[in-house]
Amino acid sequence: MKGSILRRNHKHAGVKCKWAAALFAGILISGLFQPRAEADEMSNSHVRVAMYLDMGSTYKSVVPAVTLKAESAWQTGPLSAAGAVNWLGFAAGEQVRFSVDGIKVKALESTDWQTVAATVKKLQTGTDKPMAIATEQGGNTVYQIYTGPYASVEEAQQAVTRVAGALAGAAGSQQPSIYGGYYYAAGVFGSRAEAENYRQAIAIPEIEARVVMTGPSQFAVWVGGAVNEAGLASLKAQIVQAQPQINLMPVDPQAPALIVHRDVTLDTNGPKAIDHYAVSGAEAKFIVSDSDDSTIQVAERSARKYRGDFEISAVNGQLALVNEVPLEQYLYSVVAAEVPSSWPAEALKAQAVAARSYALYHDAGNKFKVAGLVDTTLSQVYNGVDREVDSIIQAVNSTAGEVIKSGDRIVEAIFSSNSGGMTADSSEVWNNPNSIFSSTLSEEDKAAQADLKSWYHVLLSNGKTGYIREDNTKLTGDTTAAGLSKLTVTANSTNVRPIPLIQADVSPVAQMNPGDQAVILGIVAESNSYSWIRGPYTSDELLKSLKGRTATEVPSPILNLEITQRGQSGRVTQMKANGQIIDVKYPDLFRSVLGGLPSTLFDIAATGRYTVLGAGGTAVSGTATSGTPVLSSAGVTSWSGGSMVVMGADAAARTVDQSNQFLFIGYGNGHGLGLSQWGAKGMADAGYDYRDILQHYYQNVTIVKE
Repeated sequence: MKGSILRRNHKHAGVKCKWAAALFAGILISGLFQPRAEADEMSNSHVRVAMYLDMGSTYKSVVPAVTLKAESAWQTGPLSAAGAVNWLGFAAGEQVRFSVDGIKVKALESTDWQTVAATVKKLQTGTDKPMAIATEQGGNTVYQIYTGPYASVEEAQQAVTRVAGALAGAAGSQQPSIYGGYYYAAGVFGSRAEAENYRQAIAIPEIEARVVMTGPSQFAVWVGGAVNEAGLASLKAQIVQAQPQINLMPVDPQAPALIVHRDVTLDTNGPKAIDHYAVSGAEAKFIVSDSDDSTIQVAERSARKYRGDFEISAVNGQLALVNEVPLEQYLYSVVAAEVPSSWPAEALKAQAVAARSYALYHDAGNKFKVAGLVDTTLSQVYNGVDREVDSIIQAVNSTAGEVIKSGDRIVEAIFSSNSGGMTADSSEVWNNPNSIFSSTLSEEDKAAQADLKSWYHVLLSNGKTGYIREDNTKLTGDTTAAGLSKLTVTANSTNVRPIPLIQADVSPVAQMNPGDQAVILGIVAESNSYSWIRGPYTSDELLKSLKGRTATEVPSPILNLEITQRGQSGRVTQMKANGQIIDVKYPDLFRSVLGGLPSTLFDIAATGRYTVLGAGGTAVSGTATSGTPVLSSAGVTSWSGGSMVVMGADAAARTVDQSNQFLFIGYGNGHGLGLSQWGAKGMADAGYDYRDILQHYYQNVTIVKE
């Protein structure tokens, strides 16, 4: 296959794989909401999805190397104007690693494997991930551990400090040093073995010498490893003095090349080396391709398998890995990752059309420089063939080519998990008005809690409050003087939770046993994507979450947190802390700056404040402190602490205490714009078809087949 053009694989549909149903929020970050001109979207049946990429604040997911293998024979080569030229072929199931050459830090060089293995393990727990390679020198195997690559020398210098600190005192530790991607060529050879023999013969301490593939069956030896041209020039005299017979030739910085390594990073139990190729060359792109109906596995992406081809290149000095995959096969994975395959067919079809429209809109715009999409919720969740299942494939195939348009343009069909009964207007999310995304009722969102247990909000005898799931309790038949019912639990060590949700990482408020009684303050649904409770958060917790994320520093401590403005759907668009506006860039950021709230459709309950209706209908607010006068069965007395139960005019009870914490009670999950996934499920259950669903959630649009 020497010099042949690699065929870009347009793989066929129909592979059935196991899938565990799970609903993802599908929270999508929008562009400017404007429909995009189609150009060649529909004629190009592939989309480009980045898995690893460094785009700074826009998107950052980096690894030092990726480990690939395919079900069939596979190959790689550089992308040229005529297509991808085959340089290397691999056997089915053969595991190979790829990275990009650049600025890196050498953390250790040693002939002792145990020292190397311990160093790799140590670095794997930190920020600077290691790559260990084996090289032969003077009849011995020498192991070299590198971290990086880094975008700049300054970043590498910071890494030197981190690596030195991480390895301080460890056996065999050395002073880390910085290397780069500038080399001289020192000979051209017809085989890898010839190049390797020459590399060993000319090795110079502290100067890198690498076997490099520069074309089909064409190899070279490169020496240097400087971080810039000036550094390389200063190495020349040192190289010539040590090896005067070397004829040094400049390396074309634009030419694609593969630096050959033997990688021993993956198994610290023993030095099991596999081939590793580092891409070199400015703007070089290497294509990894297998045969039709085969898949390529990416070990670093939870060993998931993917259709289509992969492109490897460098962006901002970091490895960029892009999967180019047929659009419809991409959707098999996306739809299955976004909604459960057991949902009604019409809901699955609605999701398929929305996801197809979103993908085409962004793929045409190349939002991420080398790709239009990423594989996370920043675009759409994409997990390869592991998510494929028959019902999803049928939904995608039955709507093949169908997109949502406004006029003659495909719209950015964003969606979220649950709109909480009312979709958002675009102006109250990202400050971008758009008639396609105007607020509309979504009563079917309640489907999310249809089969969930209810939870009792209870007051314990020690004054603490919390939540107990209904199936762990029974009513005692007793009531308080205020008419509130009591319960006891039915099992030993029943947890009382701070919110109506089991959270493995949050300690319970208390534990109850049969015979222990609690006062019922109310009953609520288990927190879910339709309705939820979060908190209670202290002032310190909120300040930590807000720090550095608002234009003006929030006053401390937070004594009063209030909603001062809402949008058309009721979502929060302005808040104040101690009377000062919490100035975020756009309203949807309130979700993240307040500790990761599911949505901005919420109310706030301050546990340390209360409001009572006085004479003449005047509302009077107060803060709970010891000595506050309260009315009891014995008359007026002073409150001495703990939790005070406040009864509203509607006979609803809540507690007030001295903790001054803030509880968030809300609806929905996600930004709330466009399609509500749970609402689509509810509408499908009610007999609506996918076109009805889509035209309910996206206004002024048509569904067309291209």
